[in-house]
Amino acid sequence: MVINLSDKHSLVSNWVSELRSINVQSDRLRFRKNLERVAEVIAYEISKTLPYVEEEIETPLGTHNSKVLKEQPVIATILRAGLAMHQGLLNFFDKADNSFISAYRKHHKDGTFEIALEYVTSPDINGRILIVSDPMLATGASLAKTLNVLETIGKPAEIHVVCAIAATEGIEYLLRETNNKVHVWCGDIDDELTAKGYIVPGLGDAGDLAYGEKKQS
Repeated sequence: MVINLSDKHSLVSNWVSELRSINVQSDRLRFRKNLERVAEVIAYEISKTLPYVEEEIETPLGTHNSKVLKEQPVIATILRAGLAMHQGLLNFFDKADNSFISAYRKHHKDGTFEIALEYVTSPDINGRILIVSDPMLATGASLAKTLNVLETIGKPAEIHVVCAIAATEGIEYLLRETNNKVHVWCGDIDDELTAKGYIVPGLGDAGDLAYGEKKQS
C-alpha cells in the first residue's frame, strides 16, 4: 500500500510546497515544523488502520465504552534527518516505544556510496506495529537496510514507512526488498532521481535544512 497525501489537496500539500521552496527553507524552525506537521497528519491516518478494543472508562457522571488502541506502536527514525518527523509521530502516538538508527550515505572518491549503519537502539518489536520515519525516500537503500537490521531484533506484525517526499524508484525498490510487506505514506511523490541518488525536484538535503550543514568526512 502506497499513500500519497498530495493526491488530494489539503494542508499537507501546502506544507510540502513550503518544504520545497528555497524562499521558505532558510527558516529552519519553519522547515522542522512543517516536517513535524506532515508526520502528525500521517500519524492520524495510520491510526485509522490500527486495531482497537473497547474499554470501559469511568467519567465523573458514569461509565462509557470507549474504543482505544489495542497496543502502542514502536516508532523508529533514522538519525538525524528523521528527528522532526519522529516528533510529529510521537505527538500523536504519545505512549509509543521508540527506536533510533544511524544510517547514512558513506561516499567514496569514485562518486559511489554505501549505506553505513553504525548504531541501533530499539525495544522489542516482535509482533508489534512498527512505524519508521525518514523525510526523504530516495533510492530506498537506507530504509531497506534499516528494516533488515530491525528485523534481526524481532519480526513486526506490520510496518509503516513515513516520509515527506519519496521517489517512485525508491518506493519500488523498498517494496521489492521487503516483499511488499510495508505500507508507504508520503507527503508527495517525485518521479526522478539524479545519478547520485537525489530526488528531483525534491527539496534538497532535509537533514541540513533542519539542523544545519554537516562536514563531510
